[in-house]
Amino acid sequence: MTDDLGKLVLRVSVGVLILLHGIFKLQNGVDGIAGMLGNHGLPTFLAYGVYIGEVVGPALVILGVFTRIGALLIAGNMLVAFLLAHMQELFSLGQMGGWALELQGMFLFGAIAIALLGAGKFSVGGIAGRYN
Repeated sequence: MTDDLGKLVLRVSVGVLILLHGIFKLQNGVDGIAGMLGNHGLPTFLAYGVYIGEVVGPALVILGVFTRIGALLIAGNMLVAFLLAHMQELFSLGQMGGWALELQGMFLFGAIAIALLGAGKFSVGGIAGRYN
């Protein structure tokens, strides 16, 4: 039972924290991401993909439906964020001595953990679902 509660806490915390970024982008647009894509010579329409990683993926994870797929969407989103916006900080320490990308890293590795662990029984999909 505690394993399933732990999975619930992990799913909801990572899902909600990423979803808040997605809500911000729904309200304010993805122009900043489009600019970063353009600067890297990539098509700017790909910026809309952030909605998959920051709205759809977290919603799946929070609900516990296709949880592993949702977690992989979040992880993919974080890898793109690393590549577009954070590569210069990859091997840097922050002002307080921690990794400069500890927040982004926590999101990435939390999503990977969810993908490996699955949703647990406290989910809409339950433990019987193949992708939960």
